[in-house]
Amino acid sequence: MRDRLLLYLTVALGTAVGGVVRALASHAAIAHFGAGFPWGTLAVNVAGSILIGLYAGLTEPGGRVFAGARQRHFVMTGICGGFTTFSVFSLETLRFAVEGLYWLAAGYVAFSLVTWLAAAWLGHAWATRINKLGGA
Repeated sequence: MRDRLLLYLTVALGTAVGGVVRALASHAAIAHFGAGFPWGTLAVNVAGSILIGLYAGLTEPGGRVFAGARQRHFVMTGICGGFTTFSVFSLETLRFAVEGLYWLAAGYVAFSLVTWLAAAWLGHAWATRINKLGGA
């Protein structure tokens, strides 16, 4: 029971960190680009995909970085989960559709999925390359 509680607290702390960083990134994107297109959401989901791919690859069995279950949950479930924003992405896409901007909604979905998947692949490929550097 104690171990499970510590795991949940670890995830909660990571989620808080990720959520705060996500809010800061969103505000920065709006200040820089304006509120017309959800650049902040797109950026955090790409960055979060790179981060989770990189971290998962580096900390998997045989990876260069040892991380226990709590550490992996802190980063991948907590930080990445709090940082990325699928629910916000869904709402923004719906907003485009409700406003009749179907082409923008479809383009946003397609571009987001392609960039998120590419980012996760890039992060994991980066980790694989790092893992192969001397000694691992």
